[in-house]
Amino acid sequence: MKAAIFEGAGKPLSIGEIASPDPGPYELVLKVKACGICGSDLHCTEHGPFTLPENTVMGHEFSGEVAAVGSAAKGRFVKGERVTALPVIIPPMAPAGLDDAEPWMRPDMQPIGLGVLPGAYAEYVRVGVNQTKRLPEAVSFEQGALVEPLAVGLHAVNRADMRSGDTVLVLGAGPIGLASAAFALRMGAAHVVVSELTDHRRALAESVGATATVDATVDAGGNVLEQFAAKTGAPMPDVVIEAVGIPGMVQQAIDLVKPRGRVVVVGVCQQQDTLMPMTAIMKEVGVQFVLGYEPRDWDTVLSFLAGGRLQVEHLVTHRVGFDAFPAAFEALRTPHDQCKVMLKPD
Repeated sequence: MKAAIFEGAGKPLSIGEIASPDPGPYELVLKVKACGICGSDLHCTEHGPFTLPENTVMGHEFSGEVAAVGSAAKGRFVKGERVTALPVIIPPMAPAGLDDAEPWMRPDMQPIGLGVLPGAYAEYVRVGVNQTKRLPEAVSFEQGALVEPLAVGLHAVNRADMRSGDTVLVLGAGPIGLASAAFALRMGAAHVVVSELTDHRRALAESVGATATVDATVDAGGNVLEQFAAKTGAPMPDVVIEAVGIPGMVQQAIDLVKPRGRVVVVGVCQQQDTLMPMTAIMKEVGVQFVLGYEPRDWDTVLSFLAGGRLQVEHLVTHRVGFDAFPAAFEALRTPHDQCKVMLKPD
C-alpha cells in the first residue's frame, strides 16, 4: 500500500510502498478516508530527544471504513462501517489494576503513528476493536478525523477544574487551542479569550465561540493582560490554557493567571524550558499538565458533532493527496493560513 514515510530529521517525507496490515484477533484494518497533520508530528520529525525512528509512518488523527475484521472482533464491526479510533492498541485482557479510562498511561499500550505501530499517513491502518468508535450518520469522515484533537481540547478543559462563570484565557489558536476554547465556552465559562499572533487564527477562534480575541504580537498596542482586562472587565483570568508548546509559555501562563488561578499545559513542548517557581508560589498557582484524553472524551465529542452543537468543518483549511502531502507537511513548519491540513488518500 502507499504511505508517507519519515526518513530522518531534516528530510521531507517520502511516498513509498509498504506492506498492507492484517488485523490481529481483536483488531480491525481501516481504509483511511481522512487523516490530519498534528503539531506533535512536526515536532517529532525535528532534531531533538523525541525524534521518531526512521521509516516511521505517522498519522494519529484519522477516520475510515472498516476493511478487515479480526477473528475475535467479528460481530462487533462489519466491513464498510464508518469509524474513527483512538490511536492506541490495548490488549483486550487487562492486567489487574490497569484502568482503560487512561489509555496513554498504561504500560501495555501501543501507540499508533508515533513510532511504534504504523499510522494513518497510509491507505490502510490497523486499530484496536475496543478503541474504535462508529461515526454517527451526521458526522463526516473529515469531522471524524477531527475527533482526536477535539478530544484533547475537551480533556484540557476538564482538567482545568473550571467552574461556571470563570474567565478563561487560551494561549494559541492552533487546532488544540481552538478546541479548548470551544469546549470552555460550552462548559460554562463566562468569557473565553484567545491570544494569538495571526489575524486568520484569531478569526477562527471567534468562529468556534471565543467571546473575544487579543493580538499577541509586539505591535498590538498593549500587552495581553491589558487587552484581556479591556475585553472582559476582569483584571486577570481564572484559568489559562497554554496551547502553544514552546519554551517560555508556561511561565507566561503563570504570570497571566490570577492568584490561586489554574494553569493547564496542553501545548507539547519538546525542548528544555525554565520557569521562576517563586512567581507561582507567591500566587499559589495550580499547574496541571495534560496528556491526551479518556475514551469518554471521544464519546462526548462525537455526541456534540452529531447533534450539531459543535461546528468545526471550516477548521479543515487544506486537503491533499499523497503527491502533495510531503510539501504540505513541510509548509506547516512556517504556517500562514493553514489550520488543519488533511491527507485524503482517495
